[in-house]
Formats: sequence, structure tokens, C-alpha cells
Amino acid sequence: MTQVITDKDFSAETDNGLVLIDFWATWCGPCRMQSPILEQLSEEYDESELKIAKMDVDENPATPASFGIMSIPTLLLKKDGEVVEKAVGVHSKEQLRAMIEKYL
Repeated sequence: MTQVITDKDFSAETDNGLVLIDFWATWCGPCRMQSPILEQLSEEYDESELKIAKMDVDENPATPASFGIMSIPTLLLKKDGEVVEKAVGVHSKEQLRAMIEKYL
């Protein structure tokens, strides 16, 4: 299951382990296309391997701005607090799995 995070808890929730963060908005059509793919991935990986988090950019503008995110959906993959991958736009489950597997 994906977890909703905010500007306040971003560091606490994403600085340990492998975390895929989805920056999205409710009005974004491509974001709505990406969402079920992320839900499927969250069911395929144990949370001890990978956490998947979602951040609404309209409700939490500070964090996306700090990463220079200008387009959504944007996905960041963080390992132990460091951004190791960035993906802009909708990606297939296979593309995301390949990105994730490099860091497990």
C-alpha cells in the first residue's frame, strides 16, 4: 500500500531504506494513470524492501520545489536519504521494477 506523506514528514519517511516517492496532483491525468501501477508495485514488494510514498504537490509545495520538480508525475527513488533515480512522466510497471531492482 502506498503511503501519503507531507512536507513535514518527508525526511522522516524517506531517509531510511529504499523509497519511491510519487509527486502528483488530483487534477493531473497522467498522475491518475501512474497511481494504479504504483499500487500494484506496493503489493509486490515487502515494505522492508521498498516503501512507496505519494506527495500531493498542491498541498505540499516546499518539498517538490526543493528538488526542482517542474512536471508531474515525477518519481524520485531514494536510498538511505540520497536520490538515486528520477523519472518524469508515466512509466510502466516493468520500467519502474527495473529501476527499483538496481538498488535492492
